[in-house]
Amino acid sequence: MGGNLSAVFGVVSLVTALAAALWAVLRLRARRGIATATQRATYEVLHTAGLAAEPLRGGLSAAGAAKAVRHLRALVGAAGLALTDREALLALDGHGAHHGDQLLAAARRAVGTGRSTVLRESELHCDLVDCPVRGAVVAPLSADGRVVGALVAVAGERPAPGLVQATLETAHWAGDQLALAELDSSRERLARAEVRALRAQISPHFIYNALTAIGSFVRTDPERARELILEFAEFTRYSFRAHGEFTTLAEELRSIDRYLTIERARFGERLQVRLQIAPEVLPVTLPFLCLQPLVENAVRHGLSRKPGTGMVSIEARDAGAECHITVEDDGVGMDPTTLTAGIAELAGAGSDPADDPGQHVGLSNVDERLRSAFGDRFGLVVETGLGSGTKVSMRVPKFHPGVRATS
Repeated sequence: MGGNLSAVFGVVSLVTALAAALWAVLRLRARRGIATATQRATYEVLHTAGLAAEPLRGGLSAAGAAKAVRHLRALVGAAGLALTDREALLALDGHGAHHGDQLLAAARRAVGTGRSTVLRESELHCDLVDCPVRGAVVAPLSADGRVVGALVAVAGERPAPGLVQATLETAHWAGDQLALAELDSSRERLARAEVRALRAQISPHFIYNALTAIGSFVRTDPERARELILEFAEFTRYSFRAHGEFTTLAEELRSIDRYLTIERARFGERLQVRLQIAPEVLPVTLPFLCLQPLVENAVRHGLSRKPGTGMVSIEARDAGAECHITVEDDGVGMDPTTLTAGIAELAGAGSDPADDPGQHVGLSNVDERLRSAFGDRFGLVVETGLGSGTKVSMRVPKFHPGVRATS
């Protein structure tokens, strides 16, 4: 009887295990939906390519290669895969480590000639009896027309045409990712250069005037002079900070408030300021030194030449998925035709006395950085006329991929 019970329990256990396995298979199929085998294969290739692309977009480095090489090996379907730069083997996944010197020598030749090559087993001298390496395919990596390294696919059997083609195509794709990394780096360098240009525009005219205004209070009102010095120090700290391509509207407005505090000490009651800022848009991210030059232009070019009192109005309002910002002055204005020509040529030569090269360069700089960050739909809109003041408007998306403020 005990034996029969054991047999029954054994059958029940077997049936339970089979049922669990069948249920797992059915759940797996259900999770994959109605996708065909071809669709699943396409998804897996694209997913793997995406995993490899992210580290490559950081440039060809040892750290990036170490993260990418495993996924590149899966794409190629090789027994091993290595990435090199022009001089060194950066990372290797799978078989082939004991052939590292030979693979690197072949990679250097490919880098030097810019041509792919296939290594046969006879060219890979090895003392290991059970060596799993039977050859390799070496393809140069080109980014933006320059050979920057090589991709080496290690074969577990004689390199077949399929492996050769897969290696070449993967190397071409990886090169495109490295070219995009170069483009990203160039864009960042350009953005830094544009910010440096704005800083250079700030320093000559504002710093001199600010120190002169502060100096006028040193003897007559020392406490006021001290407060202005602190405001000036905070303004310069923000304007000349060494990092961060983006900032928040709140930070930009704080810097503008310090700037206007100093300018009001200079102009007195001649300079009036009106602010209308919706609290919900204060966290919006925008390019660093994007709004501040517009306010400086309004004071320097619009109001400083106007007799009597002048008004600068700054408005930021919530517009659904966007933040709409305007900087307006009731100053001397300018000829729209001259402004358009000046922005187009990055020059400001004009006949009108209100015309100034710095104004055109500043507007063009901000316009280009807005378009670069958010797209061509988000450039500046300038409304002006001689004697009619100037209104500069911008739209900033509340959320945009890849845009994040840096403190």
